[in-house]
Amino acid sequence: MTSASDGPQPVPLGTWPTPLEPLPRLARHLGLGADDLWIKRDDLTGTGGGGNKIRKLEWLCAAALAEGATHLVTTGAPQSNHARLTAAAGARLGLRTVLVLAGTPGGAAPGNLALDALFDATVVWAGDVRAEALAAAAADVAAGLRAEGAVPALIPFGGSSALGARGYTACAQELLTQAPDLDTVVVAVGSGGTMAGLVHTLGADRVLGVHCGAVTDPAGVVTALLSGLSGTAPAPERLRLRLDQVGEGYGALTEPVVAALNRTARTEGIVLDPVYTGRAMAGLIAAVEDGHITRGRRTVFLHTGGLPGLFGHRAALEEAASDLATRSRSL
Repeated sequence: MTSASDGPQPVPLGTWPTPLEPLPRLARHLGLGADDLWIKRDDLTGTGGGGNKIRKLEWLCAAALAEGATHLVTTGAPQSNHARLTAAAGARLGLRTVLVLAGTPGGAAPGNLALDALFDATVVWAGDVRAEALAAAAADVAAGLRAEGAVPALIPFGGSSALGARGYTACAQELLTQAPDLDTVVVAVGSGGTMAGLVHTLGADRVLGVHCGAVTDPAGVVTALLSGLSGTAPAPERLRLRLDQVGEGYGALTEPVVAALNRTARTEGIVLDPVYTGRAMAGLIAAVEDGHITRGRRTVFLHTGGLPGLFGHRAALEEAASDLATRSRSL
């Protein structure tokens, strides 16, 4: 049986280590000590505008190149950060990229889609389908490419596999070097690979995941990835996982997320996105309010990127425009 540690070493796509920076104004705003809250800037990973998927793609693209791939094929929502970064990685490595996205053409705002086009990706619209049907559509696209003589590599949803999660075992090692007194890392949970890699190295007690609604069973997904990394995993109930920030579903803007976006931007000048990091920060704020994150302990917020998604989220843009209108005046 092949383990996640077998195979080629990661292909360089990012700039490491990413910075760890203090958030003193936000910390004080939340009632924490000025030195209690820090941010790990995985939005500054380099290729494609940055984001957590670059750490995963370093491993996944290395495996694709080792297999002689000519194309990368992956899936996602219309504003998928993973799809955007897969397209960027493909461009950097000289591989063609095909993105199989849920939805229909013309139905989504630009955002990440504009960057997909900039990176010369081909988009195949799969219609309003669930995850299983989207994966099947990607397999069909790959089969069609093989029939044409190409060598496609299927990149998993969100880059989340045991192999891709190795990128976040490395991130956890960076954190241990940068903040040896680390108490809690707060991270958005989409496809699960980022949390799995962190838990693998830091342990379940030091990682607080905030479910964003991308999968139906986040605890099960994370534990399955942990099993693939090491052969063992904690019981799903051992994971620290908040399920209270999904609201009406993936992509739906909630009041706690709007508050989190505003607080972070207005105290620290840092922009979050309305689906992932906005929910993660809303979860962090809720954890402070209910006593699961406390004063005097080092908490790190993992910024997983996603800025282009803000510009593809109509509700978030309308909220910002409305807020700006109330603050505007003429001379």
